[in-house]
Amino acid sequence: MDEEIKFYLDEAEESMGKALQHTQVEFARIRAGKASPAMLDSLRVDYYGTPTPVAQVANVAAPDARTLFIKPWEKNMISEIAKAIKNSDLGLNPQSDAEGVRLNIPPMTEERRRDLVKQAKNESESGKVRIRGIRKDVNESLRKLQKDGASEDAVKDAEAKVQKFTDIYISKVDELLSKKESEIMTI
Repeated sequence: MDEEIKFYLDEAEESMGKALQHTQVEFARIRAGKASPAMLDSLRVDYYGTPTPVAQVANVAAPDARTLFIKPWEKNMISEIAKAIKNSDLGLNPQSDAEGVRLNIPPMTEERRRDLVKQAKNESESGKVRIRGIRKDVNESLRKLQKDGASEDAVKDAEAKVQKFTDIYISKVDELLSKKESEIMTI
């Protein structure tokens, strides 16, 4: 029984870590005023009839805080990349030349910054909900173990550890949110 309890505890910590990583990835997609190649992670370009992530057909770099430069490995992809950016919800105007596609990232308005903070808060809340869901699932599994003969004390100790993991990972999500908020609001 102790091995099973340890398995559930390890699973809880690993799953909560993955929920935290997922929240970090979602935060990286939220534009914080400066150019970041992660802004284009969701962008797909038509690569010989297949929607393909831009990072798989080109090198994306941020030469400075206000510019992204996309250099495709095949010259014929320049127009496809520019077209995909124009048709996306990024709200950016691509400028292409013989080398690649340049994106000038305009400074954000105060209203846009507030919207992005709201978006970040929503992502952080989603991360916390995932973590709490993991806690609930693991605690249910532990209670089943108790019904199957595990000692009540061992299950209570395990539930306390799961709660401790939950508190730790929720505070990590809060830390990520405060960093992201200050990143967004810094002009």
